[in-house]
Parts: sequence; C-alpha cells; structure tokens
Amino acid sequence: MLPLSYAIRNLVRRPGRCAQLILGSALVVLLLMVAAALNRGMARVLITSGSPRNVILLGAGSEESIERSEVSPNVPDIAASIPGLQKVLGNPAVSGEVHYNGLISSTDGRSGQALLRGVSHQALWVHRNVRLLEGHFPRAGEAMVGRLAHHKLEFEAGQLAVGQTIRLNDTDLRIVGVFDAPGTVMEAEVWLNVGDLLTLTQRNSLSCVVVALEQAEFEDVDVFTKQRLDLELVALKESDYYARLARFYAPVRWMAWICAVLIAAGAVFGGLNTLYAAFASRIREFGALQAVGFRRRALLVSLLQESSAATVTGALAAATVGLALLDGVTIPFSIGAFSLVFDSDILVLGMLIGCALGIVGAFPPAWSCLRPQLTTTLRAG
Repeated sequence: MLPLSYAIRNLVRRPGRCAQLILGSALVVLLLMVAAALNRGMARVLITSGSPRNVILLGAGSEESIERSEVSPNVPDIAASIPGLQKVLGNPAVSGEVHYNGLISSTDGRSGQALLRGVSHQALWVHRNVRLLEGHFPRAGEAMVGRLAHHKLEFEAGQLAVGQTIRLNDTDLRIVGVFDAPGTVMEAEVWLNVGDLLTLTQRNSLSCVVVALEQAEFEDVDVFTKQRLDLELVALKESDYYARLARFYAPVRWMAWICAVLIAAGAVFGGLNTLYAAFASRIREFGALQAVGFRRRALLVSLLQESSAATVTGALAAATVGLALLDGVTIPFSIGAFSLVFDSDILVLGMLIGCALGIVGAFPPAWSCLRPQLTTTLRAG
C-alpha cells in the first residue's frame, strides 16, 4: 500500500486545485448541516410547545387553528368544575385566552406581524415553562413580550425593551415585562390583558380555554365537552395540537432540504470535474507506479485518501463556520421563531457527509483513470 503521506503530498502539490476542493466540500457540508439544523429546530419548537398534561378546549370545527376558534367567555368558569384539574392556591388551573395575528407598530413607525395572546394571570398556571425575566405581568394598557418577539417582528431588540411603547389598532400599549419559555413558540409572542385584546379586536368570544390536568385524564375533559353540547366545544391535547402544526409545516422543512440538496449537487458536480482533471493529468504517474509493483487497488485507496483528506478538511471548515457564525441564529416563521443549534448530532452528520463526499466523489474519476491497461497508461500524456 502507498503511504498516507503520498496522498497528502499530491493533494497540496497544486494549492489552487486543493483550495477549490476544500471550499466546494465545505459549501456542500455547510448547506446540508444548515438544512438539518433548520428542520430539527422548527420541528423541535413545535413539538415541545405543547404540554401533554394540558388540554385545549376549542370551538367545534376549529381544531386546525386556534385563531379561528370561538369560545364563550363563560367556558373558563364552567370548565373549572371538571374534577381532577390541577389546583394553584386552591383554584383550578384554567386559562381563557384570545389568540390573534395582528400588525404591531413601534414608536418609529416600523410595523411587523405578531402573534398576540390575550391572557389573565391564570395563564401562568397552565403554561408552567413561562418565566418572567424582567418587569411584571401586564395589566390594562400594558403588554409583555417574549424574548424572541423582536425577531418575529423584525424589530431592533431595544424597541421591545421594558418601558417602550407599541401600537395595536391605533392604541398604545406600554411594555412592562419580558418573558421566556424555552423551546416553545410562546417566546416570539406578545402577551396582553385578555380584556384589552377583546376590545381592540372587537371580539366578544375567547379563542380557547386551556386546562391543566392533575388526577384527571384527557378522557374526562373529552366527556365534559360531549355532555355540554350547548357549549359547542371539542377537546384536544395541547401536545397533539402542536404535533398537527408540525405535520402542517413538514412541506416547508422538506423545501429547505430540497433547496440545499440542489445547490449542493451543483457543487458536487463541480468537484467531480475538478477531480477528473486532477487524476487525468497523472495517468502516466499511475502507470509508472503499477510498473514498479503497486497494484491498482493500492492506487485506488491512495486516491480515495487524497480526496477524503480534502473533503474532511472542508467538513471541518464548515463545522467551524457553523459553530462560529450560525449557531444560535434565530429564524422567524409564521407562528413563532426558533434557533439553529449546531449540536453534536449536526456536527457528526457534517463529518459523515464529508467522508461520503470524499469516497463517492472520488471513486468514479479514480476508476476511470485506473481502468486502462498498463501499456495505455504509460503512453498517456
């Protein structure tokens, strides 16, 4: 077998071609790593947004969208009678909420689409992962923003700081709090008093009622909705609702993969052409090595080593760029925002792609150059 140093020496013998191979493989690996991180980030934030111990009561026929749902304002008090609900300070954990997708304006005139949630303090009883980072819970004329809301609105972070003012339907709301809810879509929402949102949107009904279970099971709440036909309700696990949203956004995630693969394919074909040119110019060298006793298999392994060294170096460069520049970057989408995370799984995927590029990409040109008879290779050039 030829030593590894022979492959490395041949790789760096032409610096321009070597740089082209490394940059091309880095582009392919980085694109696929970004696509994987984007898919995982969007799927994770949707799936983890719903608690399996929370049940959403929606208007019948509105199971696909909370925003289209209409629920009577009396339902929270009636639903509180369901036995086995979680209790906080002796009161059942029941939250009546209004969900509204509206246009928010800042003091400098910038506008952005935001998902607003009208809530009362009971919302903290059912959404236990919400933490107040700064300020206090909103009262009338006030609002509380998620820590990622400025990404969703495409505002500067300072425009949604405590003490700033936002405008909804020609009404000013003072920001009095900032909250987080790690790994959920709520981090990109704007929360305000439920009475304010009902008034500003000219509604007389809630969007949903969320109840937190303790001894009760989902079937108990489902039976309640079937017994109270006058309320026209359906029960849906909060986790199931967001799982449906994850399936709804699956085509968007697939489009990211398709775009990444198409762009990567162009880079791969460019790399194949470079390898064909690099190996074809050395056919006489391959013949001479065979003449002194090296077998074609040893030459093939050496060429695969040479190609893999370039592509793995490119994969390392892609991982470095991903960790340094893209890890933690927040991506907004229609109902929230999520962050790209280049964790160990994504980095391992990048290394595997780099190795695969080196082997799969180099095998066809290497085989094409090594297949001719020895006499043919010695006369080449």
